[in-house]
Amino acid sequence: MASLADKFADNLKTERMRRKLSQEALAHKAGLSVSYISMLERGQRTPPLDTLESLAKALGVSPASLIS
Repeated sequence: MASLADKFADNLKTERMRRKLSQEALAHKAGLSVSYISMLERGQRTPPLDTLESLAKALGVSPASLIS
């Protein structure tokens, strides 16, 4: 069974790719660095709630959808 962090990493990358955004474009929209987006997608970092909210807003999805 995948951990919540693994689900988040997969969902983040899936939603970004679904919207045809580069990591750089998503980072710009969310006000984050490209390297941080990369670490999130690889499961090397987990975001605080305010960052989760920023990413969800940048992708046009609910925060819950990124962790479900």
